[in-house]
Amino acid sequence: MKELKEKEDKVLVSFRDGVYDITEFVHAHPGGEEKIRLATGSSIEPFWNMYRHHLTAVTGRLLETFRVGNLIRAEGEVLDLNDPYANDPERHPALIVYIQKPFNAETPVALLGDRFLTSNELFFVRNHLPVPKVDPKNYKLEVSLEGKDPIYFTLEELQTKFPIYEVTATIQCAGNRRREMNQSKEVKGIAWQGGAISNATWTGPKLRDVLLYAGIPESEVDKTIHHIQFEGLDADMEKSYGASIPAQKVLNPSSEVILAFKMNGETLPLDHGYPIRAVVPGTVGARSVKWLHKVIASAQESPSFWQHKDYKGFGPYTDWHNIDYTQVPAIQELPVQSLITSPPPSAKRVVLDADGLLPIHGYAWSGGGRGIVRVDVSLDDGKTWEPATIHPNQQTYGKVWAWTQWEHRFKVPEGVKEVDLVVKAVDSSYNTQPESWGPVWNVRGVLANAWYKIHLKVDEE
Repeated sequence: MKELKEKEDKVLVSFRDGVYDITEFVHAHPGGEEKIRLATGSSIEPFWNMYRHHLTAVTGRLLETFRVGNLIRAEGEVLDLNDPYANDPERHPALIVYIQKPFNAETPVALLGDRFLTSNELFFVRNHLPVPKVDPKNYKLEVSLEGKDPIYFTLEELQTKFPIYEVTATIQCAGNRRREMNQSKEVKGIAWQGGAISNATWTGPKLRDVLLYAGIPESEVDKTIHHIQFEGLDADMEKSYGASIPAQKVLNPSSEVILAFKMNGETLPLDHGYPIRAVVPGTVGARSVKWLHKVIASAQESPSFWQHKDYKGFGPYTDWHNIDYTQVPAIQELPVQSLITSPPPSAKRVVLDADGLLPIHGYAWSGGGRGIVRVDVSLDDGKTWEPATIHPNQQTYGKVWAWTQWEHRFKVPEGVKEVDLVVKAVDSSYNTQPESWGPVWNVRGVLANAWYKIHLKVDEE
């Protein structure tokens, strides 16, 4: 498919063994030009498998009118079994890939607003190490009170011994929107746009139930037990991935931290922690450890590099010459966030709808279970504001783990040919987003939540 991508003036896609030039069709695509362009230079089959209304004879006949040739498939590469990444799964071609090994990719912003639940195939992927190979028959989760003998649970026991819950929760990488912060002043890390965030329904037992069954004394929380440490099976020659969260977040009777073995009703995918992942709602994604194999109730935080030497937020006065990780706590809950998903960040111009209005929509979310009470939008760079319509979120106050979707239609003043769209959200504690990057800039580019802006030219037709 390399040759397809190199023809930058054409929108070429493949379907089965056919190659199609759909350049003349993209502007007429009912789902929008930005979305169909995501398949440029690759097969459209993974997209049609998600949006199955395309799989009709009518669509097939239309596609055939754009056929320009047949796909010649090269002989497959030989899998190197010595490659530590040999167990990595195939990924959806729409994902925006930043690093192949370990794999790191975000969901295209244009696809984030389509559904309340992000499909498993398009859920953003943040891997720190190779995807481990796990035999579910031999899998065991080790649970212990630090210094005491551990208890082990098989996958079957975790699926059958405890009550099973469903929790719909958004997971966001600490570095989401880092690219924008970097444009203000250089930072270190993957240049995520706005798609290092996704929403899913997770299924599994509550971690609290498992810990109590294992004999972890709830009465010792905040006395001798202050942290719950996690360790994953993903590892290199020196270390495995690890993290920890406050014990109160797990052992509180109302806790909804779960050990997920399903994601959106399906078996947990490899990239998202199969067979078991910790899901810590309302908390930075780095603490929802994947491929979980060890849980320790401890007086101390996880000794992991990623708990002590990463995922910490510094002030704008800290740079690499004076950074001191020991003086800053590990990130747990994330600040209020919002983004415009349509028009997407790649858009340069927008066409008014049939009513002469400019439609926009997007997501808003806040950590700690804080719901979104207001979304403010502007088309003149924040000089004036209008309230967006918030889609209802049925989750309980204090446990609003999932994002909120919103929409708005602007009446563009007559004669205005360019607009500066802005969005900011307000959560249930009345936290709001800062206007600029200066106050929240930090060397690691985390906690990036300034007003989201996009400049567009306006076409009336």
